[in-house]
Amino acid sequence: MDRTEFRDLASPAEVRETINSLALEGGVDRVSIEEAQGRVLVSRIESDLDVPGFDRASLDGYALRARDTFGADEADPADLAVVGEVHAGEEPDVEVGEREAIEISTGAVMPSGADAMVPVERTDPGQGRVLVRTAVAPGDNVMVAGADVAAGDRALGPGTRLSAREVGLLSAIGESEVPVRARPRVGIVSTGEELVRPGGEVDSSRGEIYDVNSYTIAAGVSEAGGDPVLYRHAGDDPEELEGVLREAAGECDLVLSSGSTSASAVDVVYRVIEERGELLLHGAAIKPGKPMLVGELGGAAYVGLPGYPVSAMTIFRVFVAPKLREAAGLPEPATATVEGRMAVEERSEEGRLRLVSVGLVEGGDGDRLVYPVDKGSGATTSLADADGVVRVPPETAYLGAGEDVSVELFSPSTRPPALLGVGEADPTWNRLLDRLENPRYLPVGSRPARRRFRERVPDVAVLSEADAREADGDRLASWDREWGLVVPPGNPDELEGLSDLVERDLRLATRSTDASLRAALDDRLEAVADERGADPRELRESIAGYGLGLAGVESPARRVLAGEADAGLGLSDTAARLDCGFVSLGHERLRLVADPDRRAKSGVAELEATIRESDLPIEPA
Repeated sequence: MDRTEFRDLASPAEVRETINSLALEGGVDRVSIEEAQGRVLVSRIESDLDVPGFDRASLDGYALRARDTFGADEADPADLAVVGEVHAGEEPDVEVGEREAIEISTGAVMPSGADAMVPVERTDPGQGRVLVRTAVAPGDNVMVAGADVAAGDRALGPGTRLSAREVGLLSAIGESEVPVRARPRVGIVSTGEELVRPGGEVDSSRGEIYDVNSYTIAAGVSEAGGDPVLYRHAGDDPEELEGVLREAAGECDLVLSSGSTSASAVDVVYRVIEERGELLLHGAAIKPGKPMLVGELGGAAYVGLPGYPVSAMTIFRVFVAPKLREAAGLPEPATATVEGRMAVEERSEEGRLRLVSVGLVEGGDGDRLVYPVDKGSGATTSLADADGVVRVPPETAYLGAGEDVSVELFSPSTRPPALLGVGEADPTWNRLLDRLENPRYLPVGSRPARRRFRERVPDVAVLSEADAREADGDRLASWDREWGLVVPPGNPDELEGLSDLVERDLRLATRSTDASLRAALDDRLEAVADERGADPRELRESIAGYGLGLAGVESPARRVLAGEADAGLGLSDTAARLDCGFVSLGHERLRLVADPDRRAKSGVAELEATIRESDLPIEPA
């Protein structure tokens, strides 16, 4: 199959105009008031009755004739005979006459002859009589019939989004069902032979991954007022893909697919839409999100989202969600834009609008710092660790450190974390973080963390002892961790140390060069090379698997458990947690350092207090 190149990329304005042109008008549903929360009325609701339907007492007290209290006060109360009582839900069976009163409960029907009531607090009850210590006027403390809602009143209008308050009003006027705007039904199709539903088993040897987009997009559809419907995964076979897309188009108002939208020879969604429907747009001058589609298929609107989660959700949030909210009758959500200052330089690709995911952190002087959160469009943590986006115009090549920028927050309630940390992934540190309120930690490794700490991005950093010596920070705490080789349970290969990896045909799963454990391993291998009079580089390269470093602190151990490696670089803590064997190679000391200008921040102060009170094996500085 030939490759089709992207040619004329649509501008953001053209993308918005094309999506807005799609026919996506919801119908009308009649729903019970139990299901009406959050729905939008399509027509006026009038009351068929007065609410309340009778004159009722507003307080506990006595129903009486107002003129019998004229002139009454604390010094000269009115003395009235009590001739009965009436409670809520009862029909009065007595009439109030001259200089008479009836004891009455809140919400009860006012008895005939009474035109006012006096609260019990302004009376002195006695045997068959009551002293009224205040004067009242006709209508005082009485809610007359129709005072809340009168018959024929316009209770609610079309376009009203029903909250608990409106549902309460509907209940009061006796409405059991209401006409509301139908939620657009949105079919969601993720493409790719490699996708597995969460809860299933993934085979990493085949490149299988869990399906992120279906569930992320479905949550976004619900938030925007749509009704998401997940369809089965579609592979790269055009007939299979067409079948799933047509099924969704026949049952839904809008179809959203993710993946297989680029111009490569194996990405075939655009061909299906072009040949079986109408392709309105292919490719946008946006990053992330260039390989997107807009069209129609089988009478349904269609938008093809990129396969990478960050790209898919960026296009959905910026262009698709507003169209869904319009169709559902929902207003645009409250938005918030805050000003900040770039903590580091961020280079950009000219020619396309770039939506840079960013995080926020409060600096030492209280100013708001903005830092990029970008592990690539395929990284889901680029969404979870970000607070908003910065729009970089197509003509802008880079944002300089210290440059003022505007951040579009993902939610008006978004706030910077109380504590921002970077550094080594470590089980002891994770347990400490669990005891803090609203921290954010980026486990980037000791070397990148030292660089970010120098750039004054984080509040604190967890570093190796060597990197901590070069970091200009205040030391808060330190702790030891045992490192070595994680091996299968029982150590079937009887590994005793690094010499076994050098001399035997064994495969090692190791860490990336950003991790301090990798540096410790390299130092130990260099010592082995010196003992043997060998070249350190050649010795390292002789170990199968050494060249491929893994990011996670547990990743090498999990390769061992999967049978993909004979040994993995890791911690004794990890080996114990995963029931693996362990060959110790030494201990490493980690140090927690803080930016001196941020010691007064509440998050840093809470961290220091937690360390002092902790039962974890952490030594305060």
